[in-house]
Amino acid sequence: MKMTFRWYGEKDSIPLEYIRQIPNMSGVVTAVYDVPVGEVWELSKIERLKELCDGAHLAMEVIESVPVHEDIKLGKPSRDRLIENYAQTIRNLGKVGVKCVCYNFMPVFDWLRTDLKRKNADGSNALCYCHETLLKLDPKNLRLPGWDESYTAEELNGLLEEYKGISHEQLFENLVYFLNGIMPACDEAGIDMAIHPDDPPWDMFGLPRIITGEKSYDKLFAAVPNRHNGITFCTGSLGAGRFNDLPKMAAKYADRIYFAHLRQLKYEGDTDFAEAGHLTAAGDLDIYGVVRALVENGFDGYVRPDHGRNIWGEDGKPGYGLYDRALGAAYLNGLFEAIEKDRAIGR
Repeated sequence: MKMTFRWYGEKDSIPLEYIRQIPNMSGVVTAVYDVPVGEVWELSKIERLKELCDGAHLAMEVIESVPVHEDIKLGKPSRDRLIENYAQTIRNLGKVGVKCVCYNFMPVFDWLRTDLKRKNADGSNALCYCHETLLKLDPKNLRLPGWDESYTAEELNGLLEEYKGISHEQLFENLVYFLNGIMPACDEAGIDMAIHPDDPPWDMFGLPRIITGEKSYDKLFAAVPNRHNGITFCTGSLGAGRFNDLPKMAAKYADRIYFAHLRQLKYEGDTDFAEAGHLTAAGDLDIYGVVRALVENGFDGYVRPDHGRNIWGEDGKPGYGLYDRALGAAYLNGLFEAIEKDRAIGR
């Protein structure tokens, strides 16, 4: 595996030289953030990012993410032009050595939480989700942590209205159409697409969510068997669904998992959860079991510690401070090393 770290470009408060100091850190996961969704990422912008990463002796082989335009998800007539733009971005990324693109197909909203800085007993703070709190929100007048500036009220209301006519099956068909449209570019560029699961893995505000667990992965691979069609295995997103057996899924899909987001959750009810330190004992997800399943089934993709707490007085970007994610990387490095060595001697 290759250990990586999310980096939000030149405006990130965490400098590349700090990331480089984390043991066994091979590269960063980043993106071009100043291009409107749906437009082509110019080669010069990608090359600028690559130069910065190279200068810090960190590889830039994973992009997270190239956003998918809502018109593609909705299946609107404009999608063919937007898909071709996406394909050209893939070709441009391939020219600088990118190997994997993480993306999602969640309508309107990406990940959803109801508190970005919930105080923990140990003095740290973390992201959490309370379903009852979410249900009380009015999506047409949304004040949600991390999302209240994502769209204007008019844009949000318009999108919600358009999605009223989109079923789960229609959204899935639009995903397949998108993937079939970009697979030739992936073949040409040698880039794997790694779809991120819906977070949390259930419908939100009446919007369909279609990448939620084992059945949806089986359906996706049957519809688009091209080997460049793969997944980002996010333990936190999938683990929020109590119905998902993470070690089983890690074993089953190890050869189609091109990117792994490994993080921990502590359940607080049937749907509620708080994010915790990466250690298996810190929460309810079997991080050790997941890593063991990945190693034993030949996983050789990219890994990154995900959604850390803010600890030691750090007031970083929620989920993306330096210290706890660095601790998470160290813990994951230890798990991979121990399990790989045990496997090598037949234990």
